[in-house]
Amino acid sequence: MAQQPDSISTVDINYAIGADLSFLKSAEDRGVEFKENGEVKPGLEIFSDHGYNWIRLRLFHSPDRLPNDLEYTIELAQEAQERGFKFLLDYHYADSWADPGKQPIPAAWDTTNVEVLIDSVYQYTKNTIEAFRKAGVMPEMVQIGNEVRNGMMWPLGKLPENWDNFAALFKAGVDGVDAGRGQAPRPLIMLHYDNGADTDGAKQYYEKFNSYNIPYDIIGLSYYPWWHGNLLQLRENLLSLVDNFDKDIVLVETGYRPHEYEDFAAPYPEDTPGGPRKAFLEDVNETLLNVSSRKVKGVFWWEPASRCGSDYFDEDCNARPVINVFDKYKRGKTGEDDAPE
Repeated sequence: MAQQPDSISTVDINYAIGADLSFLKSAEDRGVEFKENGEVKPGLEIFSDHGYNWIRLRLFHSPDRLPNDLEYTIELAQEAQERGFKFLLDYHYADSWADPGKQPIPAAWDTTNVEVLIDSVYQYTKNTIEAFRKAGVMPEMVQIGNEVRNGMMWPLGKLPENWDNFAALFKAGVDGVDAGRGQAPRPLIMLHYDNGADTDGAKQYYEKFNSYNIPYDIIGLSYYPWWHGNLLQLRENLLSLVDNFDKDIVLVETGYRPHEYEDFAAPYPEDTPGGPRKAFLEDVNETLLNVSSRKVKGVFWWEPASRCGSDYFDEDCNARPVINVFDKYKRGKTGEDDAPE
């Protein structure tokens, strides 16, 4: 199928300060004007000015309502590259959202024959990676599937009943990356487990996957406290993963949504100094940094700039104080990121 992949990527991740900004271009194309202190600025400029050095972009196969197709994603990746961002590509292998509760197969693909599906994953991954490479935006990191704790491309790749199929589908994605990259450096490969506070589940999952000897570099986690647990549970899982696996770890999705706490007390009330999002992100980042291991490699906020009135931007599209969390890691006036080691 593909060339034997290199065992080690040459990409140096250092410490990723990132955001999934997959909807940013769509918002600005609709006329949304993001602001900082009342001054209209390109959204990417606001993030890069505050220490963000990675962008995560999702890719859907054939979306009918959402913008995240190949052409759109290439254009946004090019804009991000011009501002110095490194690029994490998130394959959903679906026409719309894929997550632990649903992993639909693209409508164009066979849903009954796993060998045909494996070939579809390989060819699609190869062709799209080749397109990114030819467009000058080869991703530095690639996520094979989105939040695949329960597998991907159901029913054939659903877990726990179809581990062999899931492993073969994941490997087809890895092989497709290697075939499509040509002579470009091998991207870091991520395997994404959504529940970042699930110590026992994560350990069992990665032990099982590792038994297939498929190359990957990064353990990716999501962490949403109203679904997954508290920061001590997140820390416990990070310590377990550091102790048990020789892989780097990235918190590739996190966020704080006050409305999720309507039925019980929010850990960060609205009157928290600097706002609840800023306090939450500071605490999450400190939790990562306080795990004394260089394997812990960064944090990404999920969709902070999809529209005004949510996450990083208020109803007037002004940036909230959460944008300043990583300012202290920047070097002087050079504009270069100086993230923690």
